[in-house]
Amino acid sequence: MLTTATAEQAGAILRAMGQVATAGRTKPLTEAGFRSLQAAARHLFHLADAPDADALPPITPHDLGAALSGQPAAIMAARFLAVTALVDGELDAGKITLVLDYAAALGIREDYLQQLQAAISGRLSWALADMTRQNIKSLWDQPWRDEDDVMALLLPYQGDRADPALVARHETLGALPEGSFGRAYWTIYKANGYAFPGDPRGVNAAFARPHDSTHVLSGYDTSPQGEILVSTFTAGMHPKLPMEGHILPVIFSWHLGIEINKFAGSARGALDPEKFWVAWARGAEVAVDLFAPGWDFWAVAKEPVETLRRRYRVPPLDPRHAAAAR
Repeated sequence: MLTTATAEQAGAILRAMGQVATAGRTKPLTEAGFRSLQAAARHLFHLADAPDADALPPITPHDLGAALSGQPAAIMAARFLAVTALVDGELDAGKITLVLDYAAALGIREDYLQQLQAAISGRLSWALADMTRQNIKSLWDQPWRDEDDVMALLLPYQGDRADPALVARHETLGALPEGSFGRAYWTIYKANGYAFPGDPRGVNAAFARPHDSTHVLSGYDTSPQGEILVSTFTAGMHPKLPMEGHILPVIFSWHLGIEINKFAGSARGALDPEKFWVAWARGAEVAVDLFAPGWDFWAVAKEPVETLRRRYRVPPLDPRHAAAAR
């Protein structure tokens, strides 16, 4: 996950995460904040003995910037701090302001920081719209204007644009053997009552196919918690705009309860800190990016799921880190 971080750098990042979790020692460390720090130490930095989160010494933005002179560690540190600010399921202006201070000291100016700034500055609608723009850019690199209708892009098969042949092709996946990748994909749709791409109610195949394939390979279900975990896994696997296009949108939607659009929906409290960091670390280990333009769903549909997991080097999913039952 962060193989370039030295033990000293890992310690500095964890100290900064402790500062953000407590809004600069102005608020008590919550259970979620404590669990997040412990899990980050184990799963991101591979520390056998997680530090006493309550005893982590403070670190200033300047000192963190000095400790992380290398860009890879600085980039990841800012992302970890942003997640830490949201673990308790609130838009806390004090925590987010501290994240922005740390990011400035680290020299990080990624777009998700603008989203967070906007969210606490009375421009939440802009932040949510930008998450949609960035998600689309991450997946398709498609030009996007404020007046464009996201629902028309996500649901492109309505009216005379329906594609019955595409629906029929997806239906043939149900005839594949149990345990095959395509059959598992088909089962997700049937179990949830989803419409296949091509159906007027179906989601654009350019998004649905890699997203639901990632559900299959990662082992995360389609519950609110499962959606957070699969998008976090995606952020580890797919390097393009991971925070602004994947992680912040699902945290806002499924943990903060802030609806981005009718398609995504919303819920509160679905982020489990340990499962979250495990999902990110697992995604970063995957050898094949399912959202890359060259990945071919149909070429591997007949393969056994377990064969693909081995080939793509998907780390096994410990049942303790699977999504909670609905």
